[in-house]
Amino acid sequence: MLAKVLTCALIGLEGAIVEVEVDVARGLPSLTIVGLPNATVKESSERVRSAIRNSGLRYPLARLTVNLAPADLRKEGSAYDLPIAAGILTASEQVFPLNERALIIGELSLDGSVRHVNGILPMASLAPREGITTLYVPSCDAPEAALIEGLTVYPVDRLESLVRHLQGLEAIPPCTVRPTLDADAEPSYEVNLQDVKGQEHAKRALEVAAAGGHHVLMAGPPGAGKTLLARAMPGILPHLTVQEALDVTRVYSVADMLPPDTPLIRHRPFRSPHHTISHAGLVGGGRWPRPGEISLAHRGVLFLDELPEFNPRSLETLRQPLEGRRQVTISRAQGTLTFPANFMLIAAMNPCPCGYYGDPVRECTCSPSMVSRYQKRISGPLLDRFDIHIEVPRVDYEKLTDDRLGEPSARVRERVEAARKRQRQRFAGTNLTCNADMGPAEVRQFCAVDQAGKSLLRAAMQQLQMSARAYHRILKVGRTIADLAGSEDIKTAHLAEAIQYRPRRQI
Repeated sequence: MLAKVLTCALIGLEGAIVEVEVDVARGLPSLTIVGLPNATVKESSERVRSAIRNSGLRYPLARLTVNLAPADLRKEGSAYDLPIAAGILTASEQVFPLNERALIIGELSLDGSVRHVNGILPMASLAPREGITTLYVPSCDAPEAALIEGLTVYPVDRLESLVRHLQGLEAIPPCTVRPTLDADAEPSYEVNLQDVKGQEHAKRALEVAAAGGHHVLMAGPPGAGKTLLARAMPGILPHLTVQEALDVTRVYSVADMLPPDTPLIRHRPFRSPHHTISHAGLVGGGRWPRPGEISLAHRGVLFLDELPEFNPRSLETLRQPLEGRRQVTISRAQGTLTFPANFMLIAAMNPCPCGYYGDPVRECTCSPSMVSRYQKRISGPLLDRFDIHIEVPRVDYEKLTDDRLGEPSARVRERVEAARKRQRQRFAGTNLTCNADMGPAEVRQFCAVDQAGKSLLRAAMQQLQMSARAYHRILKVGRTIADLAGSEDIKTAHLAEAIQYRPRRQI
């Protein structure tokens, strides 16, 4: 008898329908899996055989052929165990065929229990587009699949439970828990901006960056507070919307990094990889590409501390997502995959190898050639893609011992959210979400300046020797500063503040 069961493959961050065809024929007992399976899928034959027998079911002593169609689509992972077992039991007439279009996903243990698999959310997202309304998934993954509306999700804890459900003997109650974002809940963050002593200029720059989604480069001596400032950034960013939360959760689901307490990511991610990270770890990749740190920072913050110490090849790869701000494309022999990469880049660096070049208190021990080589590790085109450059000087003793708290992150976030609201109204009907996403056409439309502003920009272009990209970034930052001030027009004071965020010396 021939049986067919539907399951799902994972290609990058997208799902693809896979039809599991099982044929039982006369011959020596064997199980052959075809359809471009990898080693993990081939090993499912042993897991399925033991799971069926240890569940009190009959494993057919016949020649079994399992075809995973379409045959030209690469299959990997352990999510095919449960559908293969269901197909074998259906083909051997131990259970009734499914009378509905349903997806069956899950890994089997040798005792018949169903284990967690990664990427449930992208697979569940595919179901409504394919006209499928029923999912059978591991019990631990049911709340994650239930995030998608319009689906009936059955949590399966053991193979025999699925068999009894399909036989009509004992129905599995569907999962009714559908996690949502609680708009009234105040998220907790690691660092509050009020705990940062001094650095008022840097705090203002971070507020502007958060309001417009701009990239920031901080330079200063060791211990000045660059890392602390960067870790305070998620606390002043706007709260995630439901769609943004689903986008972030989809990435973490594929990477198998969802928190155990909730299936939905509720906070904007903050990723801070070490400078020894590999190229594939930062950008994404592998034999079959997986999301890297820049995709794990999607809708959040990517913090690169000690920026000149990173692999120059990896840093140059950041040019595409920094400019397009949406995605990164990884090409391999098996195919090309695209991962989302809409993040804010916060980078920090020392001015020289010892860290004290230009410091008024401690003398720098580096030679001019060492300082030049160190600063030139970051290319000019990459530096030009930072909207905001700020100097973070050492903090005085008086400020460190001041017991007064600064402005809390929640109050700064209110101004940031008000500015983002103005931007959403301005960009209504487009795919733009913040000022940093504007291209040349949008800059020309929304960033008009008066004659005094043009004169100021002309002088800045000549003195700072800015590129055309830097000119547009000044206009975008000026537009954000005007939004924070509640102004419809970009005034000269707004442009003056935006200009001071450009680097004074060419590194």
